[in-house]
Amino acid sequence: MAKSLNLLLCLFVLICIIAESALAQTCSNYKFSSNRLFKSCNDLSVLDSFLHYTYDSSSGNLQIAYRHTKLTTGKWVAWAVNPTSTGMVGAQAFVAYPQSDGTVRAYTSPISSYQMSLQEAELSFNVSELSATYQNNEMVIFATLNLPLANGGIINTVWQDGSLSGNNPLPHPTSGNNVRSVSTMNLVSGALGSTSTSTGGGGGDSKLRKRNIHGILNGVSWGIMMPIGAIIARYLKVSKSADPAWFYLHVFCQSSAYIIGVAGWATGLKLGSESAGIQFTTHRVVGIALFCLATIQVFAMFLRPKPEHKYRVYWNIYHHTIGYTVVILAVVNVFKGLDILSPRKQWRNTYTGIIVVLGIAAAVLEAFTWYVVIKRGKTEESAKMGQREGNDGRVSIRFAFA
Repeated sequence: MAKSLNLLLCLFVLICIIAESALAQTCSNYKFSSNRLFKSCNDLSVLDSFLHYTYDSSSGNLQIAYRHTKLTTGKWVAWAVNPTSTGMVGAQAFVAYPQSDGTVRAYTSPISSYQMSLQEAELSFNVSELSATYQNNEMVIFATLNLPLANGGIINTVWQDGSLSGNNPLPHPTSGNNVRSVSTMNLVSGALGSTSTSTGGGGGDSKLRKRNIHGILNGVSWGIMMPIGAIIARYLKVSKSADPAWFYLHVFCQSSAYIIGVAGWATGLKLGSESAGIQFTTHRVVGIALFCLATIQVFAMFLRPKPEHKYRVYWNIYHHTIGYTVVILAVVNVFKGLDILSPRKQWRNTYTGIIVVLGIAAAVLEAFTWYVVIKRGKTEESAKMGQREGNDGRVSIRFAFA
């Protein structure tokens, strides 16, 4: 009986997997309502998009149907070919959006800079049969392009979506899937590739890899190691047996965080210089402020007075103020960076979990530290009282025998 139930369960799971695969929307099982047929199609990697096409290498004609599904109200979509390089600048775009009167507008727009406004203009190659349909939250752009290619049928493609203000397209988001919507495509074989492998270099995948490196370096250094270093200095030094080990641990942790953080900061500056027109002002300003404050903190160590020096108390106030400011700004900026990168939820959840654990540990250690300090103060006070009483007793005895 148990074997039969297990067999039925496995069969049910298998049927569910097959059904899910069959129901999943792909370009190969899609039929156009206008009965148009295309020889090839590709499921694009992001933005719920698909490209159907027929390419005639002898004439250079490329018939395309770009589909963008799951659209919400007030959105524009675009698909583009970039004949000169990868990425957005230089792209020759086909734009479509539903207008307020219910009709659909489709037109061409060459992209010459990141400060795009999607103004209508002719492209660098001939275009015919341009039209678009919008139905059931799905936009489809149809067009025929004349692309005489000399590189084996490989093209650089970009696709996007963004919001509308009335009948005017607004700039698209500059984070998450909207910076991943680039690829190369072989029109002959149908193969999709990353833009980093195409001629011209500097593609979207390469830039995304740099963004990820930037995020990991800064998340680990500023966002995790800096808070841990502050916790070490705040709570380990209370234990007399941990002196001077806590100091060396603190210095090692913070100096390592600073070195790694500077590498991440420099990566961010490099990314900024390569992304003209894309600005994350708050993230950038906080990052520069972090670097400046941390650098001051590092060099201030060489000016640290000795513990008995009269100015040491003022140095301690400065050191603690700058240190805690750096930790707070670092955590805030890591979350700002996560908003920009828009990674999978587990990355944000993991970092949030780490910060929560460090926060709980700090709260528990803070309570324990105050307990130890108060108890130690009472013990020392009792010892002083006992010492004074002992001294008073010896004085009385001397007077008695005088």
